[in-house]
Amino acid sequence: MKKGFCLFLILITIFVMHKRVDAQRAYNKGFQVKADNLPDIEFVISMSKPWTHLLEVEMRIFYDKMPSKLELVMPVWTPGSYLIREYARHVQDFNAEDKQGKPLPWRKINKNTWQVDTAGLKEFFVRYKVYANELTVRTNELNSEHAFWNNSALLLHPKGFLNAPVKVKVIPYSNWKVATALPSVQGENNTFYAENFDILYDSPFEVSDFKEISFEVRGVIHRWVVTGEGNYDLKKIAKDSAKLVEESAKIFGELPYKNYLFILNLRGRGGLEHLDSTALQWDRFGFKPSSRYIDFLSLVAHEHFHAWNVKRIRPDALGPFDYSNENYTKLLWVAEGATSYYENVILLRAGFISPKQFLEGRAQQIEALQSRPGRFQTSLEEASFDAWIKYYRQDENSINNQISYYDKGEIVNFLLDLKIRASSNGEKSLDDVFVYLYNEFYKKGKNYTPGDYQRICEIMAGKSLEDFFAKYVRGKDEIDYDSILNEFGLKLVKSNRDTEAFIGANLSQQGERLNVTNVPTGTPAYEYGLNAGDQIVAIDGYRASQQFLQDYLSEKKPGDKIKLTVFRFDRLIDLDVTLGSRPPGRYRIVPIEKPNERQQTLYRNYFGENLIS
Repeated sequence: MKKGFCLFLILITIFVMHKRVDAQRAYNKGFQVKADNLPDIEFVISMSKPWTHLLEVEMRIFYDKMPSKLELVMPVWTPGSYLIREYARHVQDFNAEDKQGKPLPWRKINKNTWQVDTAGLKEFFVRYKVYANELTVRTNELNSEHAFWNNSALLLHPKGFLNAPVKVKVIPYSNWKVATALPSVQGENNTFYAENFDILYDSPFEVSDFKEISFEVRGVIHRWVVTGEGNYDLKKIAKDSAKLVEESAKIFGELPYKNYLFILNLRGRGGLEHLDSTALQWDRFGFKPSSRYIDFLSLVAHEHFHAWNVKRIRPDALGPFDYSNENYTKLLWVAEGATSYYENVILLRAGFISPKQFLEGRAQQIEALQSRPGRFQTSLEEASFDAWIKYYRQDENSINNQISYYDKGEIVNFLLDLKIRASSNGEKSLDDVFVYLYNEFYKKGKNYTPGDYQRICEIMAGKSLEDFFAKYVRGKDEIDYDSILNEFGLKLVKSNRDTEAFIGANLSQQGERLNVTNVPTGTPAYEYGLNAGDQIVAIDGYRASQQFLQDYLSEKKPGDKIKLTVFRFDRLIDLDVTLGSRPPGRYRIVPIEKPNERQQTLYRNYFGENLIS
């Protein structure tokens, strides 16, 4: 083959490779359009009959280069909640018309895509309704109290035009007000603007007669809107959340947004992060006593820290998004686990919890992890990757084959922070890792990979952390807690209960029925055949209840035998069980005896007080 022709083929190959994109980016981009050649897209969202739970949507599309057929797509998931939820199932009364009201032909071509025959028109309208009767932070609800929605669960986008700017007008019911983080369109009442659909889908709405308050941190206005009555003190919430915001800002040196909105609905519990806002749910009477209020502040701290971690510091696959398919990443243990860790760090630094309370919280998490046999079956990276099929679909065997990337992720990031601090003699911390990610990745328009996270942690530690990541992130090794805690003059202790008799099944009392919830592997219940779903009727011939079982076992010792009589699929069976030894009980993180000066210094640098043994 001639040299010139070979060079030609090489150049063609390079050109093709540069043009090739993966499936996710291909979907998002659809086909390339210039910034000055985008359609005009406007939505009008109405709620004329809240009691029907139907949000009414009108979509206007104007495009001077309209294709003869245009596909309109409903997302199947909400970013931040990693499960396919099939929002298209709530769409009804779909129709398409030209601007004179003449119907246009359309057809549904897959589960979440409607194709409209535009006949070359430059402008057409689509109207549809969405049933909204599920209040979670990721879905929609309309009723006599309010309207709350996520745009990803409500609004269609034209395939190939996720980068098109969008205008949204809301027609509220009665005297309701409208709250969203999107900027208002000047001179147009209740009308808002998004630069593109990614921003639109990341900006929820609350429409109601909500209560509101604002506060300022570093010159930036933050706003609370609250729907529902309860035992909260809105002025106190504003004052305390300002402290949380300031502590996060201290880490990065700035706030990454021009304004911020906290949406709070007083039903349920949960939170979901967004670019310039967060949607929260809390029990209406869950603000007292103080311990429950601190739990609420931890939720606020968590979701607000996401303004940096996830919304701007983005793992490899988490943006730009494919809204029709799963977006797999091995980094949810950082996206969520590190955020869970920092919610407690922020509470500590803001003075809402003491060092003792902080360590008690970490010990409780370690105790919960150590009670899960699944820690030997699933690594943090695997738990992150499989979130789409496992985390939101827990079953009776989940305790045996899964761990939470939130919970173990928090523990491992805590230990990683300690390891970086110890290795750098207190000069660096996990704070520096996230500042680096913020400046070198977010500000330069890059997402980070698992390898990047390890590499940056190693930069801050000044040494290789391969053993740590291989064992505790990619691997399933039992964590050696004391080897890390000891650097700070701390150790993990656990109460010894190996003389107590133990059966091992997790049970629930429902009226007079004692039911088996799940059966951890390695327990007597597992080895002798007790199943989740069994109803324990009798123990050694005596009527079973949770209290009776507890009292009965207190008089037994490991190695004793008992007979369980259970209903399984309406059939009565007997199981002979040899009792085992109860595993360790309460875990605590406590000071070692006589910590040395280095341990004292590392502890003091972290907690701001001296270590007292």
